[in-house]
Amino acid sequence: MLIGKKSILLSVLLVLTALVSSALAGPTWTFGPDDQGMLKLDYKGQFQLTVDDTDEKTQEFNFRRNRLALVGVYGPKLGLYVQTEYSESTDSTATKFQMLDAVVRFKPTDNLNLWVGKFKYNFTRENLEACEKPLTLDRSLFIRSPYVSTRDKGVAVWGNMFDDMFQLRADVMNGRTGAANLESNLRYSVRAHLSLLDPEKGYGYRGTYLGKKTILTLGAAYQVEQDVALAGTDTVDLNAWTADIFAEYPTEELGTFTASAAIVDYDMDEANKSGATDTVGLNGEKNGGYFKVGYLLPNTPLQLFARSENWSFAELNGISGQELDFNAVGFNYYINGQSLKLTLEYSDTDYDKEDATTEDFTKVIAQMQVVF
Repeated sequence: MLIGKKSILLSVLLVLTALVSSALAGPTWTFGPDDQGMLKLDYKGQFQLTVDDTDEKTQEFNFRRNRLALVGVYGPKLGLYVQTEYSESTDSTATKFQMLDAVVRFKPTDNLNLWVGKFKYNFTRENLEACEKPLTLDRSLFIRSPYVSTRDKGVAVWGNMFDDMFQLRADVMNGRTGAANLESNLRYSVRAHLSLLDPEKGYGYRGTYLGKKTILTLGAAYQVEQDVALAGTDTVDLNAWTADIFAEYPTEELGTFTASAAIVDYDMDEANKSGATDTVGLNGEKNGGYFKVGYLLPNTPLQLFARSENWSFAELNGISGQELDFNAVGFNYYINGQSLKLTLEYSDTDYDKEDATTEDFTKVIAQMQVVF
């Protein structure tokens, strides 16, 4: 069954390639004295065809991401980033328009940055990797912090030291909000990384630099929020930590090799065993990690990739102590760098414990990415 569906996916990729031959830069406006102010509009879209090899055996077109962003600067010390997203659920009836990012960026000195608003919090490297510049199809489905999305509202301070080889960042965010019978506390995160070769000096990372840099970066982070959940009559805290490594090594004759790995632990004192019902699930108490590798062929815009993940959940889909393995292989074909890219990924999700509602499954996704 999947062989025939894969041929359909490949045909769709070829059609999409023919329809879009190049990516264009978004419009830019300047203003103010000496044109020191600038605004730029850009679009990021990821259009997918998904084939699930489950009992329903669904085939569906959908947007993974569909975003408009406005980037602004005024002089060397002030910036603005606003990004919206329109999403549509798989049943084609429920839609959502949201303000994904809205952040004012201050740069008092060359080595100090202050961000205020809604943006990605400082914890796992993969969440901080640019959504349109991953190595594999997407970030891990299981890596998100509990009770929040990939972004949160708050304040972050960050900067680079020692010729941009060391970066330190800290933030104060909302964390969990709106929980009944709980006080709302702030969530604190601190992250640091050490770049041993070319520096990674921005706020966001990339899943691959396409051979333009030689990278070896070690990172670690810690996150805490007090009284995040109720277990019986007592409250429990969220304590989380992560460690990661990223390496990319380009060669002229052999191509570019990429490897990345991380481990993550979200601890809430096994509150589900004391009666807590909101510390479980996909984004509840859990620990795990991933390993991913990539190979960009020399003088050919084709990049092969694979990833492997293992996760343990306090409870998932009503099953206590659930574990799963996620493995995927695929390729990226860069028509115009990350601005126009085709991706095909085959993945397999294997549960340690199965029941009527939790079964192993495979999935094939074809994606076209356009950025302009």
